[in-house]
Amino acid sequence: MKKLLPFIGSLLLAGEVPLAEPNMAPAKDGLISPQMIEAIPKWNHYGELFVYLQTHWIKMLFLIILIAVPTVFLLHYLIIGPKKFSHEGRKFLVFPSWQRIIHWIAALGFIFLIPTGILIIYAKFFGGGSFVRFARYLHDIGAALFAVAVIPMFLMWLKDMLPKIWDIKWFMILGGYLSKEKKEVPASKFNAGQKMWYWIATIGGIVMITTGLMMYVQDFDITLLKSFNLYQIDLLRLAVITHLFLAMLIIAFFMTHLYMSVFAIKGSLDSMIDGCKSEDELKYLHSVFYKKIIKEGKDKELAEKC
Repeated sequence: MKKLLPFIGSLLLAGEVPLAEPNMAPAKDGLISPQMIEAIPKWNHYGELFVYLQTHWIKMLFLIILIAVPTVFLLHYLIIGPKKFSHEGRKFLVFPSWQRIIHWIAALGFIFLIPTGILIIYAKFFGGGSFVRFARYLHDIGAALFAVAVIPMFLMWLKDMLPKIWDIKWFMILGGYLSKEKKEVPASKFNAGQKMWYWIATIGGIVMITTGLMMYVQDFDITLLKSFNLYQIDLLRLAVITHLFLAMLIIAFFMTHLYMSVFAIKGSLDSMIDGCKSEDELKYLHSVFYKKIIKEGKDKELAEKC
């Protein structure tokens, strides 16, 4: 614990600038003076908010997410444990190969984006320089991969991701994940939690791509902004703030998705490898979907494809 606290403190302070309160910055030793700050165009528009968030909250909030989310899941695994289902019986094709390919392209994008994004946030802590610069290049590659997959992924699952009445019950029991009992959970092909992740990953991802491009290009001029008394610097500040807070949300949900697919449900990850889910798993975790394919007589056809 004695070694952990200084480590956490150094992460929180990594990359901080000596500017706790912009209008109180001393004008000596090359530091920014109040007069210099006030001279920045439209400083009081979003500039003060931007600097305040950067110097007070951003790194701390990211650190809280990076520590709290895995801790909660570790406790869940130790106290409640994973759900186990028989994989000996019939299996049904749930995800065709083309859907799995698109999913894995998006997943690979996130695998590049999230670790490198964290490195960029804590650039000073990790030494900056060529290492962090290389992380930024990988971040760009991840963004490109995700950009290729996000629209096809949005369209291919849109119908299945629309809210349904049984999603309310799923939320009320948190998908049954707080119970060790094996009970039917009301969910179609995707449960309510997966639907939340879908909307955050797709719509949020598109916003992330847009704000990321704005930060990457930087030099642009939108005449329309001036009619709203906004300037390019305003848009850039808003882009950075939006990008950072969306990143927090996406990281939290990505870790949740990872935990659920790898640890919380034994064998769940296999469905994104061969496309098939066991009858036992569908019967309990996707009961609405299971009953539908049985009622429509599609079970034999889907089973033959596995």
